[in-house]
Amino acid sequence: MNRFNLSAWALAHRSVVYYLMLAVLVLGIGAYLQLGRNEDPTFTIKTMVVQARWPGATLDDTLHQVTERLERKLQETPHLDYLKSYTKAGESTVFVYLKGSTAPKTVADTWYQVRKKIEDIRLTLPQGVIGPVADDEFGDTYGIIYGFTADGYTNRELRDYVENVRSRLLQVPDVAKVNLIGAQPERIYIEFSPQKLAGYGLTAEALTTALQAQNVVVPSGEIVTDQEGIKLQVSGALKSEKDILAVNFAVGDRIIRLADIAQVRREDANPPDPIFRINGKPGLGLGISMRDGGDVLALGRNVEETIKELRKDLPVGIEPTMIANQPETVSHAIGDFMEALWEAIAIVLVVSILSLGFRAGSVVAISIPLVLAIVFAAMLALGIDLQRISLGALIIALGLLVDDAMITI
Repeated sequence: MNRFNLSAWALAHRSVVYYLMLAVLVLGIGAYLQLGRNEDPTFTIKTMVVQARWPGATLDDTLHQVTERLERKLQETPHLDYLKSYTKAGESTVFVYLKGSTAPKTVADTWYQVRKKIEDIRLTLPQGVIGPVADDEFGDTYGIIYGFTADGYTNRELRDYVENVRSRLLQVPDVAKVNLIGAQPERIYIEFSPQKLAGYGLTAEALTTALQAQNVVVPSGEIVTDQEGIKLQVSGALKSEKDILAVNFAVGDRIIRLADIAQVRREDANPPDPIFRINGKPGLGLGISMRDGGDVLALGRNVEETIKELRKDLPVGIEPTMIANQPETVSHAIGDFMEALWEAIAIVLVVSILSLGFRAGSVVAISIPLVLAIVFAAMLALGIDLQRISLGALIIALGLLVDDAMITI
């Protein structure tokens, strides 16, 4: 019984072999153009942070009434490896760690189950507890960061313009998230003199109670007829500093306005949240993260074009500045690999032709792009992007490809 001889078959069917070689090259080039490009491989973080606050509570109360209850409920989490908690007066933090063997595609569903458990336990926590809230996105990284500075504009005005830019960037292909960095929350401060309050027979607690009662939202009623129903809405909610100053207090038979006993001002929170600076100037930043499997080079081009269009609509004085540009880093890495590839083919071709002759040397040189074409097609089928790890493996494999081709010849 004759065994199948691949070499003999290839020599007997040269046209078929040429066709297959051409098809493999076309398939490989097409796969290379479709491969995602990133700096590092994507991986699933199997950790979630659950936090709750209880202002005014002691350490023991927070530990026994909040942290321990959260831990008992979170122990029911599927694929759970272990829990780690940190408690201080008025604040509870629980880290949920899943087993390393947990399949990445099941992690999102597991976090959904955790959030359902948090909702189940929320009503059983003591009154005054804020949260708990769950965060499983703290591992997101920003491949592109833009900074915005403003001359002659307030922080609030700058933030409004940057929010408009953020809305436009969210429509760019391959963009997963756009987060605002360095935004300072605003606070309204009410300053009063305790001596002045005492002179009117008021206390700080009475002042707070009156403000809370004024700003409460309650149903005002409804007029129902045979044909229609009309909902009633009574104004009175606090919408500005002037509304706060106009709040009245009843003290005995007298009516006192807040404007007579206190001052109201709107300012950024103090102490501030982390401040974002561009070349020493305070400003705001936009961090752009890419969706899984996206092409960071295409993302960089699309974002740059969008920023150029938006720059025309921004007022004079607001200037966007590139802070971090991951697409440029990835482009250099891929360029280095392609340079190494062509250098390897050229060196092997010259050495092989000088040592083996033109025919044998050409076979050795052609084997490198053919094998890489097959590799690119396999990478596309398996969902492997061009990134730091895969490029390193391909560069190492170049030496093996050359060696194997030489041995075959």
